[in-house]
Amino acid sequence: MAESMLGLKRSHRCTEVTSANAGSEVTVMGWVQKSRNKGGIIFVDLRDRSGLLQIIFEESECGTENFSKAEKLRSEFVVAVTGIVENRAGGINEHLATGAIEVRAKSLRILSESETPPFPIEENSKTKEELRLKYRYLDLRRPDIQKNIKVRSQVATLTRAFLAEEGFLEIETPTLIKSTPEGARDYLVPSRVHPGSFYALPQSPQLYKQLLMCSGYDRYFQLARCYRDEDLRADRQPEFTQIDMELSFVDVDDVLDVNERLLKKLFKEICNYEIDRPLLRLTWREAMDRFGSDKPDMRFGMELNDVSDVVKNTEFAVFKGALEQGGSVRAINAKGQGSMPRKKIDALVEYAKGFGAKGLAYLAIQEDGTYKCSFAKFMSEEELHDLVKAMAGEPGDLLLFAADKDKVVFDVLGNLRLELARQLDLLKKDDFKFLWVTEFPLLEYSEEQGRYTAMHHPFTMPMEEDWHLIDSDPGAVRAKAYDIVLNGTELGGGSVRIHQGDIQSKMFEVLGFTKEQAQEQFGFLLDAFKYGVPPHAGLAYGLDRVVMLMVGADSIRDVMAFPKVKDASCLMSEAPAPVDPKQLEDLGIGVTQEEE
Repeated sequence: MAESMLGLKRSHRCTEVTSANAGSEVTVMGWVQKSRNKGGIIFVDLRDRSGLLQIIFEESECGTENFSKAEKLRSEFVVAVTGIVENRAGGINEHLATGAIEVRAKSLRILSESETPPFPIEENSKTKEELRLKYRYLDLRRPDIQKNIKVRSQVATLTRAFLAEEGFLEIETPTLIKSTPEGARDYLVPSRVHPGSFYALPQSPQLYKQLLMCSGYDRYFQLARCYRDEDLRADRQPEFTQIDMELSFVDVDDVLDVNERLLKKLFKEICNYEIDRPLLRLTWREAMDRFGSDKPDMRFGMELNDVSDVVKNTEFAVFKGALEQGGSVRAINAKGQGSMPRKKIDALVEYAKGFGAKGLAYLAIQEDGTYKCSFAKFMSEEELHDLVKAMAGEPGDLLLFAADKDKVVFDVLGNLRLELARQLDLLKKDDFKFLWVTEFPLLEYSEEQGRYTAMHHPFTMPMEEDWHLIDSDPGAVRAKAYDIVLNGTELGGGSVRIHQGDIQSKMFEVLGFTKEQAQEQFGFLLDAFKYGVPPHAGLAYGLDRVVMLMVGADSIRDVMAFPKVKDASCLMSEAPAPVDPKQLEDLGIGVTQEEE
């Protein structure tokens, strides 16, 4: 039978009790991690969000009634214990913050009993994630998850304090907004008052933060909830939090500077990791050429080499065909992997096919300097030698070649490079390698839609020196856009925004909008632009991704309190779910059943 806390006050959290409290009385409260009855003496590990504390029950100290209650304690019972702090008589437990002390109980109250939990509440749980997420309120009791959630809270607190000190104002923007179909799919919310009309949940506060700059607020930030109805991955969720900011009267360097200082503060305070400033900057072009990715992982080498010139006269059909179609031949050198078994190389070929490769050519340099090569019969000894030289190949190296259109080659080798690094254990989670990727293309051509689309969004400022190409060669125009990348993950991105009406109108025209369509979708922004707009720029981080990398988690689900699973459902609450027909009637909505 559960007892009340009446007249009892907690004096300390578990790990707030230290040797300095020896001899004094404390009252602690929490969950029973485990209980061990050694006959006449009961040891209980008490757990709260701070950690564990050992409690000792002896009948001579706590009395018969309290001792018999202690005999009933099971895992996850919630208890309040008052007792005297003592230095441990036995050996000190080095693995516990409170390993040098224990509390000798004088009284015990069982505040709440517990059924046997469906899985043990312990760090590094081996329990299937589906079961843990179904009972997320129990999973959240695990110390490693609690540590992650605490780090997330610290990041939010430190960010707020830093940005406030830098002159930013925290301003909330609406979460019921107008749908703008550019980009990912919106989550829609039907309006009861306006039948047939819908709000959208924001994918980001983009338009509102630009309007705040128009309104003269100069520096804005918020920890913004955002929603995207897109397919999920390990680092994606349908709802997530952005550290969102916008600044007036700035250019690229100003935004990068304030954000480098923010990151430096966060990683020093939380990870005790010293970030060297200024951070490395690579243009998008250089990142793609060297790493096959616009979010390169800099923890290891294995850079891409363009060997198109070396093989331009080859008769090897794979290389020749790629070059004739305007593509390229590029390769990576997996140092010291020349003796990789054929079976493993075949697995890499299959992996490459998953990213659009038709195959993968390879050349292994044996320890005696001879070559084991999948295309040796199509090339002369001299041609092979030139290839090895261009790749700085040495005995014991494995050279892997992709030949296709650039986009495919980058995708294949960029991902192959990461797969090899995983296999060779080169990806240390506490080795933080930051960089800025800058000068992204303003536009990318969508074969599907038969038109150019904005690589970031339609409000991104083109680089002034490229603007004259907007009609003749739109794909060559670079943007004043930048991403912050850490260990192969894009932490955030932003850009300088267009603040001139004529450039913004031209941008909509290039994206295939009629004047009417642009006005219909973005009219309120375009109207605001008629009344004096300061030059402005901004950036947004995925807070969840930042925390995920800080704590070395494999998924952002491990740093969010109540995440969704792959199909965007919540296993615990069973959302989304059908609703009462009366609710649908009020909204003027009918649900049609699809025929099997």
